[in-house]
Amino acid sequence: MSAMLQPQIILLKEGTDTSQGRAQLVSNINACMVVADVVRTTLGPRGMDKLIHDDKGNTTISNDGATIMKLLDIVHPAAKILVDIAKSQDSEVGDGTTTVVLLAGEFLKEAKPFIEDGVHPQNLIRSYRAASYLAIEKIKELAVSIEGKSLEEKRSLLAKCAATTLSSKLIGGEKEFFATMVVDAVLAIGNEDRLNMIGIKKVPGGNMRDSFLVNGVAFKKTFSYAGFEQQPKKFVNPKILLLNIELELKSEKENAEIRLSDPLQYQSIVDAEWNIIYDKLDKCVKSGAKIVLSRLAIGDLATQYFADRDIFCAGRVTEEDLHRVSAATGGTVQTSVNNVIEEVLGSCELFEERQVGNERFNIFSGCPSGQTATIVLRGGADQFIEEAERSLHDAIMIVRRAMKNSTVVAGGGAIDMEISRYLRQHARTIAGKSQLFINSYAKALEVIPRQLCDNAGFDATDVLNKLRQKHALHSGEGALYGVDINTGGIADSFANFVWEPAVVKVHSHFVH
Repeated sequence: MSAMLQPQIILLKEGTDTSQGRAQLVSNINACMVVADVVRTTLGPRGMDKLIHDDKGNTTISNDGATIMKLLDIVHPAAKILVDIAKSQDSEVGDGTTTVVLLAGEFLKEAKPFIEDGVHPQNLIRSYRAASYLAIEKIKELAVSIEGKSLEEKRSLLAKCAATTLSSKLIGGEKEFFATMVVDAVLAIGNEDRLNMIGIKKVPGGNMRDSFLVNGVAFKKTFSYAGFEQQPKKFVNPKILLLNIELELKSEKENAEIRLSDPLQYQSIVDAEWNIIYDKLDKCVKSGAKIVLSRLAIGDLATQYFADRDIFCAGRVTEEDLHRVSAATGGTVQTSVNNVIEEVLGSCELFEERQVGNERFNIFSGCPSGQTATIVLRGGADQFIEEAERSLHDAIMIVRRAMKNSTVVAGGGAIDMEISRYLRQHARTIAGKSQLFINSYAKALEVIPRQLCDNAGFDATDVLNKLRQKHALHSGEGALYGVDINTGGIADSFANFVWEPAVVKVHSHFVH
């Protein structure tokens, strides 16, 4: 009797969804497959861009998997994990974000029938994990090192990696032009790890080919006062003073109370304010600097004072640009103008103000430290330039990765087909259910070449059959064959310079 009267225990808030078990697993897989279908058509050189319109009225055109995933406001908890996978790939490697999402979706799709048949998820995961380790080992085995090559050879190899990345982007038509620019920019910053040492400045208007690379720092002309136009706009081997102080005439704080016994004393207080600013300006001039940059405002008095003494000044320079100027010129940002010694001044070979489109740019080139570069991007619409910047970011990341982990693999689906063949072969040596699971992992890898064909409008079944036949050759000569996007057949991806750093593929298997 007492058991019947016991109150019902409520652990969770009313209305909480507590679905679990096989039905929920299948539901999660379906959600992830829907997300993968969204980015599916953006893969490869013939992939289409997505136009995304958000509730604030902003329109984004993008081909970048990570950007699309971030902009999609996904609420399903399982599908959100795919967004995290894309972000992880983007921050770690920079490219291959669409590939990662597609592979994850395909692995789940292949696992779905097994789950529906009652296979325990742990068995599947164990086999998938084993397959993933085998795949990573095989990639490392197939990778070709670019170490020990001369600088010229290395430069052309890196440019080919950048061109492969850019071929699937909006600026793919000018991939050789931008690939060379990206490689030059990355080589300019050397072993510097901070990506913000490569600045990308966007100037609407003009042609894509009007974009140029500055081996140094370039930033937009800042807000200026009267007297600015009288300043010289070009210097050879100038000294550069970097400040983080205001050079403005500052009146006393409001509510400051000064008691005077004689009206004549008032003038001396006004003069004291002027003397403070003149003293600061005089110290800047005496430092020998010909260019004065400050993160805070440089007022009209200071602008005119510098103009009279043939000194260029710019106030309200953004912190990022000031740090890049500091890194490039070897100068140190000062928080006081007292005791400015020679060592804290920066220098460069040439400083000039140049007109770019409707904007005026301050350009520092021939910097001694040389650990910074700036790409000035030109193009039509704002969305176009935004997407070009995202594309260049991917290419820059790829070139940096290729320099650090100097091994490359064949692209165009070649490496995926080779691993797929290797895993199918390996699966035959295993007795038990695991054979089926590793086979399904191998089949999932074929989604990359298949999708490349579908996006280009080719017959995917026909191309995949040719690829399987080529990769199955015992001589191993077909290992580098992938989809030929131009003819709709198959071709040696390595010979056609469709290369990508091995780290892209390793990481895409790793995040799963």
